[in-house]
Amino acid sequence: MPKSDQATAPVDWKRDERGLTGATQLTFPDRFAKSGEAYFDPSATHIVFQAIEKGPDGQPESPHYAMYVADLARADAGNRALDRGFALVNVRRVSPVGSANTCGWFDPRDPNQLYFASTVTAPADGPTPGYQRDGRTYRWSFPPEMRIVKVDLRKADGSVASLQPVVGDGKGYTAEGAIGSDGRTLLFTRLVDGEGDLFVMDLPTGQVTQIVKADGYDGGAFFSPDGARIVWRADRNRDNLLQLRVASVVRDAQGRVTGVKDERALTQDEHVNWAPYWTPDGRAVMYATSREGHRNYELFVVPVTADVALPIPLRVTTAEGADLLPAISPNGELLMWTCQRGDDRSSQLWIARIAPDSAIRTAAAAKP
Repeated sequence: MPKSDQATAPVDWKRDERGLTGATQLTFPDRFAKSGEAYFDPSATHIVFQAIEKGPDGQPESPHYAMYVADLARADAGNRALDRGFALVNVRRVSPVGSANTCGWFDPRDPNQLYFASTVTAPADGPTPGYQRDGRTYRWSFPPEMRIVKVDLRKADGSVASLQPVVGDGKGYTAEGAIGSDGRTLLFTRLVDGEGDLFVMDLPTGQVTQIVKADGYDGGAFFSPDGARIVWRADRNRDNLLQLRVASVVRDAQGRVTGVKDERALTQDEHVNWAPYWTPDGRAVMYATSREGHRNYELFVVPVTADVALPIPLRVTTAEGADLLPAISPNGELLMWTCQRGDDRSSQLWIARIAPDSAIRTAAAAKP
């Protein structure tokens, strides 16, 4: 039988994703029209995520993401009332009504302090949030009102007054923030003359330093767990594709980040590669990619090895629909991500355990 005439076996992610076990849906369409980009606190007992909640009429209450925090309940942590392995409890919104928000991050020194990017009030009309495809044209939403704020979760009530400004004046996009494990340095993206570049703020002093300036867009950066490197996405070729890049961090005698060195590409292909996230040992990077199609983004993992210019990535997810925005718990036990494998195919948060034979652990075990 010619190959073109052979029946294609249906995708069965429960069978094929052997490296992930106990996959559990965390957010649901009865409350959220869509959810995404979630991160753990240092203890992996709380998460922050962005979502669009539904109103009483069942329609999205806003076109913009709000920021939420929640406790992560686990059946194996004594919560035997759960009929599933994991669930979110005490879900609450911490961003002002009507504002646009993204990229929440817990302070590793004090998880009661939450940083995120917000327009604070309703942004001017513009593109709807998200990464959109129209033919071969891709675009992010870059509200100029976006700036980075922080909130004390013990006092958070979703009001403007509860937010403390950190960086950005609300007149130029400043977002995509993450803090290094030492709690000292805020890494973020700022749009300058239409170009996205990487900056850091030394939190004790408030000093802001540009560390990556290049053609095209550079953003979505994270420190490695040891703080020695960063990984980010870039559109250096301005070809509507995104590639992953990694570099070593340069610090001064006082420990302040002053720049980067030894910058190199982790991917260089014909795909959109984005949302990179380090494994806890800093030896590999997970990311989302269009290599399986723009309607079927999947999660891959790539080892970060010094002796291989472009290491071979390994596939992690197999479900139909988009699998995006991976985050790994600090102890390396759990993977949380955004996907469309629920019954209604809306984008929602899922979580799973990382098995010993997973591609994630295989990539991390590669020769450094």
